[in-house]
Amino acid sequence: GRPLRPRRGAEDAPWPSDPPARPDPAFPASSPSFHGSTVPPRLLHSAAAPFTPAPLLNSPPDSPARGRPPLLRPAPGAAMRLLLLLLPLLVAAAGAARDSDDPFLSGAQANHSYNIDCGGAADFTSAFGRRWLADRFFSAGGNAGMVAEPHRFPQPQERTLRFFPPASAGKSSCYSLPLAPGRYYLRVFSVYDNYDSKLRSPSFDVSAAATLVLSFRSPWPETAARYGAYSDLIFPASSDAEAATDVCFYSLSTDAPVVASIEVAPVHPLAYDGATTGADVVLVNYGRLTCGNGLFGPGFTNDSDAFSRVWQAGTDFRNNDLTYDAITAGGRKIFGSNQPPNYFPTKMYRSAVTTGGDASKEIEYLMPVDTRMSYMVWLHFAEIDAGVRAPGQRVFDVMLAGRNVTRIDIFKQVGGFTAFKWTYIVENLTSSTMSVRLVPVVGRPILCGLENYAMVPLETRTVPHQAAAMKALKDSLKIPARMGWNGDPCAPRTWDAWEGVTCHPGNKGLVITQLDLASQGLKGFIADEISYLTDLVSLNLSSNSLTGSLPPGLGQPSLATLDLSSNQFTGSIPGTIGSSKLQTVLLNGNQLDGQVPERLYSVGVHGGVIDLSGNKGLCGVPTLPACALFWEKGGLNKTGKIALGASFGLLLLVILIVVYIVCIRRGPYDYDFEFPQDLTSISAISAKRNRYQRAKSVMLAEMDAHNTDGFYTNGNGNTR
Repeated sequence: GRPLRPRRGAEDAPWPSDPPARPDPAFPASSPSFHGSTVPPRLLHSAAAPFTPAPLLNSPPDSPARGRPPLLRPAPGAAMRLLLLLLPLLVAAAGAARDSDDPFLSGAQANHSYNIDCGGAADFTSAFGRRWLADRFFSAGGNAGMVAEPHRFPQPQERTLRFFPPASAGKSSCYSLPLAPGRYYLRVFSVYDNYDSKLRSPSFDVSAAATLVLSFRSPWPETAARYGAYSDLIFPASSDAEAATDVCFYSLSTDAPVVASIEVAPVHPLAYDGATTGADVVLVNYGRLTCGNGLFGPGFTNDSDAFSRVWQAGTDFRNNDLTYDAITAGGRKIFGSNQPPNYFPTKMYRSAVTTGGDASKEIEYLMPVDTRMSYMVWLHFAEIDAGVRAPGQRVFDVMLAGRNVTRIDIFKQVGGFTAFKWTYIVENLTSSTMSVRLVPVVGRPILCGLENYAMVPLETRTVPHQAAAMKALKDSLKIPARMGWNGDPCAPRTWDAWEGVTCHPGNKGLVITQLDLASQGLKGFIADEISYLTDLVSLNLSSNSLTGSLPPGLGQPSLATLDLSSNQFTGSIPGTIGSSKLQTVLLNGNQLDGQVPERLYSVGVHGGVIDLSGNKGLCGVPTLPACALFWEKGGLNKTGKIALGASFGLLLLVILIVVYIVCIRRGPYDYDFEFPQDLTSISAISAKRNRYQRAKSVMLAEMDAHNTDGFYTNGNGNTR
């Protein structure tokens, strides 16, 4: 919402982007800007106007509605007994209702709501019952700090901060939020308060969902620098359930981005016309106003809002040349509020502004805008004047940016004491201030609330599997923090891609085409996930201290230049390296061995550049030693494997033959010449001699059975 300044007497200071006739010298011309233009509305916390809990209005019993029969009332005693029986259920239902109204209260893990205390050392629960988490599990580095004057900030999460010096944290630093696919409300609190004693507020940009959404430019307005600024938006999280959603801060020049708190709550997927715009648009808050109330919302008052939105008093946005009166519902119940998908809070509809004095006067609000963007405007009405009892008694026209866009009769649309919402998209603006006017036709116009959102197109992100591969390489290559490899590798396009990374548009998103990380002091290895970089044209990791083997995934068909020289790679060169597009291969100065693949060496043969020097173990191509007969690529080649297999087969055959002869094929006349177990035993020697004599006698007897012709004769004298 728009900044809430310290009270200066009866009136607040005017807004700097109001028409030039009413300039505000407190805001210099170089004030914080959104995309380099008009400052987006920011809700500034003011110590002079502290946030005190505002009690909800107590509604008296409802009167019977028109056309309804009166309710049957039980006897007093029965009513008391019924009340006692139902009291526990009513208390539980009330607690459940409060939890559902404020998603932050139902637990971060249950519904992906997070209240992150940036720079905080421990978790805590605020005075409004909200659980705040220290940022140590979400932040990617940076340094913790404290505002210079903590006594100005009543809430603990506003006193601590985290800043990201680019010299050590790189140009981009991110908070990674584990969010399920869907839409979310994001609120960021940034404060300077001279925490670094430099008396100069920083310049930086902020992105969500890889889309640039906020810009801060030095010097900040004095109130913003001293008391801090709240900015909020609605954005779609990544559609990849396994991917985290990043909120990133980008340093300008040598300035250190600074943030004090980050809050995230889920939003209904169909809220704010989500069916047609939710997946492709970020809605940046340029003014969320309650016209008849003071500021209210979770974290600032005890009032609830299902999406944790904060509603700011609209007095800063009014055209103060006009007069206004406030009206309330007088305790009457408001129907139709707090309903899906938008869940607009009931409190907003219980009060409103109308014109004062002459009935012909208008209501006008002046909203700051960026003329390069379109805006989604929501107007909130409720006929809370009991004197209006029929259609046609209050009719007015809605004028947006000077154009008459509709005529509204609230009672005709929904009747009395019922919430009525109307939305319109404003395009092709020509002024940095958009006028929202309600012009009377019959009676006086009335307005309960107003919302104005810049529709920022969602930027194209890196293809999910390539983004995951880059994060795997970040870990395996041990990329130093100073290089700022955080968030999406290629988006937002307003900023350059990660240091050393070049991206181009692909069919389904941005793709990685070049990695140039030469001489960065890297000491890791190349992860296998590099195979997912299927559009990689050039890879330069030279002059580092990388180790390990070369993964087969380096052989991308798109690769034209490969420079891995002056590292400590070992093992053989994968046969997959050597596509038809490869023109330069520099592998010199490593510890590679084995035979060089022919398709790789053919790069040099066909006019390309190849350098394999300094690898003592490589062989098999001209200018390198010949490989051993049975050896190549650090192991046995095909011939060596065949020879080794044949040798094992022959050895096994010999062993089987010996076993067969010695242990299995023993004839009745085989002789056992085994030496005795104990040569000193006389009995063993005698037994062996006896066996020999018996065998000899049998042999001589058989020899005698042969005739003189050498034929064997049986007992009948017949020869065979």
